[in-house]
Amino acid sequence: MSELVPGGNVPLPGGSVTVRVPGPFDVSALVTDDSGKVRGDADFVFYNQPSAPGARLRGDTLTLDPPRLRSGATRVTVVVSPADPGTALGRLPAPALQVTDSGGRTVARFAPPRPRQETVLLLAEVYRRGGGWKLRALGQGYADGLAGLARDFGVDVVEDATPSPARQTPAPPPPTGSPGPGAPPMPTARPSVHTLSAVTAPHARHAPLPDRDGFLGLANSARADVGSPPVTLDARLAFAAQAHASAMAAAGRLGVEGPDGVSVYQRITGAGYAYLTLGEHLVSGPRTPVEFIAYCLRTEQPRRTLRDPAFTHAAVAYVSGGRSGDTYWTALWARPLAPGDLPRTAAEVVGLTNRERARSGLHPLSVDPALTTAAQAYSADMAARAFYSHTSPEGTQPWDRAAAAGSRMRTIGENIACGQRSPGEVVEGWMNSPGHRANILKRDFTHIGIGFAGGGPAGTYWTQLFGG
Repeated sequence: MSELVPGGNVPLPGGSVTVRVPGPFDVSALVTDDSGKVRGDADFVFYNQPSAPGARLRGDTLTLDPPRLRSGATRVTVVVSPADPGTALGRLPAPALQVTDSGGRTVARFAPPRPRQETVLLLAEVYRRGGGWKLRALGQGYADGLAGLARDFGVDVVEDATPSPARQTPAPPPPTGSPGPGAPPMPTARPSVHTLSAVTAPHARHAPLPDRDGFLGLANSARADVGSPPVTLDARLAFAAQAHASAMAAAGRLGVEGPDGVSVYQRITGAGYAYLTLGEHLVSGPRTPVEFIAYCLRTEQPRRTLRDPAFTHAAVAYVSGGRSGDTYWTALWARPLAPGDLPRTAAEVVGLTNRERARSGLHPLSVDPALTTAAQAYSADMAARAFYSHTSPEGTQPWDRAAAAGSRMRTIGENIACGQRSPGEVVEGWMNSPGHRANILKRDFTHIGIGFAGGGPAGTYWTQLFGG
């Protein structure tokens, strides 16, 4: 596995490769020949046109099969831009590219220097060299957005004052019928899918969905009783909720991970929703939204999640039938990862860490850019590849990752954690663990970097990287 720097390249194995950029980004690709210009609209792969010969985009993952590209194609340029149009990339976590082969083995990773005012970034290119294909890391940005991209690649871009077309989100399957209150379980093994406020006519990603069944009104009424702000329904969460409810019904059991090995958190990020914080209800039994909300209000932890003021979005789906004949519910409550959230979260972790050091009479740790880059890339990698260890699947250690990010520190230490929902919770957990506490209170450390990412089997992944 190669850790690339701008301009670095690596040969690609034969067959298809996948290119993934997790986070609050839109991934797209430009197919060109030796002139570096697109031949036409079909050479631009993006969310509203997710496939072309030899290229297929699904969420944050681009799958390329170079020999199957259109005739004359010699290069595919991978582009990222903020999921929220108009946001500067510098206000988001740094994009980190990961390339894997057809067997799932990592070929290369690339974390470019953090962008500033750029709104479009050319991250990498796959290009033909002789009889094979190679990957080159780029990291070139455009502060003028699509206009700069159009100028260099010959893309026709029309920009005016009208809103852009709504992004199409895959709609859940339509309802196939459900048992009424008191009815016996459905005799068929095929689940009946009910997505509350379902996305039968997809809207733009941030447009509110209609509250067709009254769930939103019930939930927001319960939230208003304790002064929590209302939530709105989100299409991406609705899609993830439906998929997970269906998976639980197929298995006949509740669980964070479905029988397909995919966690509910992975379904959320796979649907394109990057979150700062998240809550979920995985429930069987209730038959209507009224019964579901009543269940949530009866028990302390479900009630706390329902009323949590941190959440801004929600969605619920239920599936009746399946192996057991029960009704399985997935409710998702979330706050999206907005510009500035990642630096604020990291700053809060640093502040809490330094407070613990001050209590022991130790000097505070200073934030180090290289340690921050390495820590953020590692949290994103653990979430993306669903592992949790100080040793990466390729065998790299914390000091290897720090050095690859440009750190000159002589002493390196690392704390990792997964599943915690807030900076306070994660620092408290580290302080309650002797080994992690020792790192936080080590006198020799002078600098720190923090990483945070949502997704993976555990939902959240945290990294503290210390240096001295």
